[in-house]
Amino acid sequence: MEALLSSRIIPIRASYRRYCSPSFPALSLRLNQSSHSGRVGMMKHPKSLNSVAASVKPLESILGHIDNTVPSKEVLEHWRGADAVCFDVDSTVCLDEGIDELAEFCGAGKAVAEWTARAMGGSVPFEEALAARLSLFKPSLCQVQDFLEKRPPRISPGIEELVKRMKANNASVYLISGGFRQMINPVASILGIPQENIFANQLLFGDSGEFLGFDANEPTSRSGGKATAVEQIRKAHGYKGLVMIGDGATDLEARKPGGADLFICYAGVQLREAVAAKADWVVFTFKDLINSLE
Repeated sequence: MEALLSSRIIPIRASYRRYCSPSFPALSLRLNQSSHSGRVGMMKHPKSLNSVAASVKPLESILGHIDNTVPSKEVLEHWRGADAVCFDVDSTVCLDEGIDELAEFCGAGKAVAEWTARAMGGSVPFEEALAARLSLFKPSLCQVQDFLEKRPPRISPGIEELVKRMKANNASVYLISGGFRQMINPVASILGIPQENIFANQLLFGDSGEFLGFDANEPTSRSGGKATAVEQIRKAHGYKGLVMIGDGATDLEARKPGGADLFICYAGVQLREAVAAKADWVVFTFKDLINSLE
């Protein structure tokens, strides 16, 4: 599907900076009463979350029209029976948009972040936005390596436990991203996901480490690329039930015949209203997905 979606984006900020382990306490979302920016804070919850509705009720009072935060029986059956799960990386598996972080590290953060918002909302073709963002700062190999050393990935709370649970259920796990392999490889290593289960873009460098561009042959380098990757995965392995989890329009595109059977919108970092409205299920914490498997 190549639909272009206009979308208001509501950022959901976390208050921690480093890697979160599976022992991270159960979280619920509450409004930050001291702010009018729409930000949502994180607080410890004395009990584990037993329903999606409990975790997103404050946001529903703001948005008013999100009616798919409680899964239907059919959606739950698809989720519990999935033998393959494909995760978006930026603002889903990780708390950040990788290209935005790299651009900020290289001194072009604001301009690149504006392009990212447009791309993830679906208002411009992804390949156009990718080329435009990279042209703003043209990262060298040395800069990328320095970035990875100084800013290790920030993993979303609950994702490691969820991946372990999926593996225990004999489901294959994939990372499908419009980001770059150089930055996603460390994430895959943390989660125990093999390199062959990564579909992402590749930065290209010259002999002296200078930036040359990106590999346009990667399916995820263009609009509809995640849908293509999911179709390739399904065709190669013959999965009976495949689920796509992500936050953006490019993730929603994977929900089509021959692609994903189910699209779960993860809105724990960024809530993109137009994307959430078309999702089979909207969740704000991976704990909801974990609990639903019990």
